Amino acid sequence: MKKMKLAYLLPALALLVSCSKDDPNELNEIDGTETGVEIVETESMAEVANADVPGNVREMFFGGHKIPVEEFNGEYVYQGDILLPKDMVSEQEVQVVYERGEAPENKSVGRTSARWPDNTVYYAIDSNLDNKTRVYDAIKHWEAKTNIQFVERTSQSNYVYFVSGSGCSSYIGMIGGKQNITLSSSCSTGNTIHEIGHAIGLWHEQARVDRDNYITINYNNIQSGREHNFYTYAQQGFDGAEFTNALDFGSIMMYGSYSFSSNGQPTIVKKDGSTFNIQRSGLSTGDVTGINNMYPYSSGGGETQTEIYVNGETYYISGLTVLRYLDTWYFSTKYGYKRVELINDRWYWV
Repeated sequence: MKKMKLAYLLPALALLVSCSKDDPNELNEIDGTETGVEIVETESMAEVANADVPGNVREMFFGGHKIPVEEFNGEYVYQGDILLPKDMVSEQEVQVVYERGEAPENKSVGRTSARWPDNTVYYAIDSNLDNKTRVYDAIKHWEAKTNIQFVERTSQSNYVYFVSGSGCSSYIGMIGGKQNITLSSSCSTGNTIHEIGHAIGLWHEQARVDRDNYITINYNNIQSGREHNFYTYAQQGFDGAEFTNALDFGSIMMYGSYSFSSNGQPTIVKKDGSTFNIQRSGLSTGDVTGINNMYPYSSGGGETQTEIYVNGETYYISGLTVLRYLDTWYFSTKYGYKRVELINDRWYWV
């Protein structure tokens, strides 16, 4: 699964987990116990922001790159269920790197860290949300398996808000302020675990850059208008490093072989042509390892974790996707990588 180690996570970012050996056919309980009971995939197991029809697909600028997004009632959705903050998406390319001495535009590009400080996610649940038990069960699962704790919001300004909607969707990482995790009545506890995964910083596993070494995407079998859900981050114009040896078929962030199929035929198969089931029972071993690397154990005290930037990884910081190389920052342009530096929360050419 794609994970960013920092700032508002963007496609083609670093992956932190070791390869999971979990078999999605053997994970059948929310606590992750191996039962040997086969999971039968249904289309509803794959998360989507609008369960009825794809939204209007548009090419929009985000993080200095143009990507395809679906638009639903003014909301921008990426890869099926990932919500993008409106103030970070634009129809026209927005200047995100400045010359020295140039006056920056007064435009918000989003400047909050993606990780939740002190491993703590504050949350609230809309009183009209049905089946609140699935939220509590999902939170309990996350707390039992990872270093993350969930605390019911009192007056905190940054928090996730579980609310009813037409599908299952979430923002990626902590974006600042109230951020919705939308759950329709058909979203299961497993779907809720998946959406919480997005909220703390996880991307979809099948979109990793090296995925073609392990799977084949059958685009002819994908529902019309949702082909872009299967693009790799590299295909979106983003670069990144992978930090696992293999794709994690057991990840709760992974699509199944029949996800978004238009004709009952598989959309994703292994390189040998075989199919595999979607897994929405609980976090895989790889999921747990990656999250605990991303959120090391914290003893509390409200201190924000210090980020360690890793050379070779791509990050999204202050509205720009940047590559860390030789302890400096680089931005990918049509002329190649150009060095940039961050000063007072603005990027400047070096």
